Amino acid sequence: MLYAEDNRLVFRFDDHLLWIEPWGENALRVRATKLASMPTEDWALSSKVPTTRPVIQIEESKDSTISNGKVKATVSQRGKITIYNHKGVKLLEEYARHRRDPKDPKCSALEIEARELRPILGGDFHLTMRFESLDSKEKLFGMGQYQQPLLNLKGTDIELAQRNSQASIPFALSSRGYGFLWNNPAIGRAVLGTNTMSFEAYSTKALDYWVVAGDTPAEIEEAYSKATGYVPMMPEYGLGFWQCKLRYWNQEQLLDVAREYKRRKVPLDLIVVDFFHWKHQGEWKFDPEFWPNPEAMIKELQEMNVELMVSIWPTVETASENYPEMLERGLLIRHDRGMRIAMQCDGDITHFDATNPEAREYVWSKAQQNYYSKGIKVFWLDEAEPEYSIYDFDIYRYHAGSNLQIGNIFPKEYARGFYEGMQAAGQENIVNLLRCAWAGSQKYGTLVWSGDIASSWPSFRNQLAAGLNMGLAGIPWWTTDIGGFHGGNPEDPDFRELFTRWFQWGAFCPVMRLHGDREPKPENQPTASGSNNEIWSYGEEVYEICKKYIEIREELRDYSRGLMREAHEKGTPVMRTLFYEFPDDHRAWEVETEYLYGSKYLVVPVLAAGQRTIKAYLPSGASWRLWGEDEIRQGGREVEVACPIETMPVFVRV
Repeated sequence: MLYAEDNRLVFRFDDHLLWIEPWGENALRVRATKLASMPTEDWALSSKVPTTRPVIQIEESKDSTISNGKVKATVSQRGKITIYNHKGVKLLEEYARHRRDPKDPKCSALEIEARELRPILGGDFHLTMRFESLDSKEKLFGMGQYQQPLLNLKGTDIELAQRNSQASIPFALSSRGYGFLWNNPAIGRAVLGTNTMSFEAYSTKALDYWVVAGDTPAEIEEAYSKATGYVPMMPEYGLGFWQCKLRYWNQEQLLDVAREYKRRKVPLDLIVVDFFHWKHQGEWKFDPEFWPNPEAMIKELQEMNVELMVSIWPTVETASENYPEMLERGLLIRHDRGMRIAMQCDGDITHFDATNPEAREYVWSKAQQNYYSKGIKVFWLDEAEPEYSIYDFDIYRYHAGSNLQIGNIFPKEYARGFYEGMQAAGQENIVNLLRCAWAGSQKYGTLVWSGDIASSWPSFRNQLAAGLNMGLAGIPWWTTDIGGFHGGNPEDPDFRELFTRWFQWGAFCPVMRLHGDREPKPENQPTASGSNNEIWSYGEEVYEICKKYIEIREELRDYSRGLMREAHEKGTPVMRTLFYEFPDDHRAWEVETEYLYGSKYLVVPVLAAGQRTIKAYLPSGASWRLWGEDEIRQGGREVEVACPIETMPVFVRV
């Protein structure tokens, strides 16, 4: 049965209920369930968008349609969905192989449903959504951050789950002119195959996806951002250089580093107090033994125009002074069985339940009292090794339901608590550094960094794909540990070369942040304090190169501020694929080792050891000048340029 109801096209057959409705310009939201009524959660689509009245046509003996601007969906008499753009080009078609519609040319004895909602114990469904792969040469981008080098994700198998260095943000941008959001935060899987495409949710109550049609990648991206929310305006300290290491273990050590940058006249915008600055996890305050006077420390840093960021974990140790109260008030995650311990990390610990608004308010109140009131306004919301704890869905459940069903939204809700707390305190431009995110996280001031990655050339290469796909997945603020996190000895010449190339590239990332756990570990210091990781730690030659690129970052400050405003107002990525700016250049859709910092600077990272010349493709439709040279080169061709260790090639659009 097909009918129109409340601005939507409705299909019902037996226990299967399907809704298709407009959701913003040129976009449709599709939902289906086998429950008695449709669930009401909007998940990532929580930003209100203006929606025009759709054109709905109900046909007795053929497909019914719903149109909204540039997108149209048809629904057959037996419920099969096909989606077109305004030019009549087929964008998506459900993959179904069964005999229930003999008129379907793909009628088959295989008995495969397009929308499969298989009941599981507890009242949820194991959901699989299947689409035809209409073009094996289609290119798909976005989907978040995965530790692999591919920019084009067509043909890949993707886990929809958060891990340390992996961020699942299930929005894909297609070269065929559509954007697709899997609007379901459940743990699952996406297979973007060349024969079929499928999305799975291992435990959920409904199918929910959003599709938008557009003539350019920018049009699609802007519509997606309008539906999921805009990132705040980046504050001024986010435009310069950030210093971090694992870890500054006391007050004087951190101040000495900031003072040395000041003495050397090297611009520094922010420095970080990393983890274990507390006595017990879940107390959210400085351990007075090592941080005796935070107010004086913060005051001195501010006099040097340096902001302080502090790391906060969601973990709560049983020895914490707050544990008894949080347990009594139900502010901790639930466990299915066994002791109330989620993991062991310098103590027996569990986590506060970020899906519970009361728990978010409680943790923020502690942070406000112990950090914010002292002048700290930038927070590193580290999820504390999520692959070993929060997302181990065989162990425990969250306050808001099965953690399979909502397993991907913990980092989003974590950031939300701090964002709303700071907003209520009167702060406007808010930055929260996290290693994971989900669709819509950007509107809570989320700056994603790529987690605890290896200090290696292959890892460096992976970050380029990760950063570009994160931007296309709707997260404009993204960064990485310059030099990688795991290891790397500042005295090692090979690592110095990797570090130099990474640092040069870092100057053209949305945020330029130096971090890492360097070798060898110093003796006579508390747990997990890596070796020195300041720019002067790598020898005089590397120091001069780093200083040069920090100065370049300063030269770009006004330009970077403009990029951040574009991200804030339109959702535009700061790091942009070539095809984002040059969609009519077919070659631009193929290039995976270059990108644009905004619209003006074409960045060509040096991604291999010993490389001193490099080939670069200059997009068609513009002229280009190599930074530091006067020669004008026409686009639409490949050039070879020198890349001595002192320089990473950057072309300026003229």
